[in-house]
Amino acid sequence: MRIGEVLGLIPGDVSERKLTIRSPKSGKEAEVAFIPQKVADRLKDYIRAKGIPSKDRIFPLIYGGGRLIVKKAGMMVGIHLKPHDLRRHAATYASRNGTPLEIISKVILRHANLSTTQRYLGKVNDRKR
Repeated sequence: MRIGEVLGLIPGDVSERKLTIRSPKSGKEAEVAFIPQKVADRLKDYIRAKGIPSKDRIFPLIYGGGRLIVKKAGMMVGIHLKPHDLRRHAATYASRNGTPLEIISKVILRHANLSTTQRYLGKVNDRKR
């Protein structure tokens, strides 16, 4: 997911292993992102423990605050990390483990065009050579 999509989530967007993304970058009314069961469980526990009302944002941060959290997490493990790096890593990991390009493009990254994903993964593959 994009950082803005994560920061815009409300408890009502969480359903089982699916997250509803309202007003995504694609311009569609909504999109769905799938998450691992362990992440879904932890997210639901967090919402419950914090008592977050259904219409309030789960993570009441602005973009800069979210970016800083990711940067600090990277520093803790000795790497320079930006929020978009996490999205790029998910796509690269899926690609290197045999996930078809169409799935990476349409399901993981939710790109409108396959060519966008090909350029995206091409940049990553060029760096690793």
